[in-house]
Amino acid sequence: MRKIIAAINMTLDGYCDHTAINPDAAIHDHYSELLKSAGTILYGSITFKLMQYWQDLLRQPSGVPSMDDFAASIDQIPKIVFSHKLQDTGWDTATLAQQSLEATTIALKQQPGKPVLVGSPGLIRQLMQLNLIDEYQICVHPVVAGGGKPLFENVDRTLFKLVNTKTFASGAVILYYEEVSTKPG
Repeated sequence: MRKIIAAINMTLDGYCDHTAINPDAAIHDHYSELLKSAGTILYGSITFKLMQYWQDLLRQPSGVPSMDDFAASIDQIPKIVFSHKLQDTGWDTATLAQQSLEATTIALKQQPGKPVLVGSPGLIRQLMQLNLIDEYQICVHPVVAGGGKPLFENVDRTLFKLVNTKTFASGAVILYYEEVSTKPG
């Protein structure tokens, strides 16, 4: 049985905004290793379009080893994209989902193999409501965005247990959580 891991970057004030954070080499290296340790990553169409930046970096490397390595890692992992509008992913390792998020995730979870990552805020919220996430890896960056898309928008009260942390020299901290309960009270 595969583990479903929600892995996402977030600002100190709780927003998922890639333009508000500035990940350093250590964070890129961490996520490169996470991608290499996983079997699949699930994206919504908005986050998937943002990730296509890394395709350009593969064609024209930056010369920054951590960024170029991350580009290679994101390119290699199989990606499943949930979109009603995309007709083609334009990426050899990305396919459009053929079933609902729930059906796809349950099928992946029941297979043997490496963990499945979820890298889009909307998918994380949906899977959270379906109780299908086994672990949350939230990288909190030391920046206040002042606005944007909150990660936990319109979700029910949920209790978590902190199972690990990882601190970076930049001040970013990954908080590893497992869900304790989704019931109020």
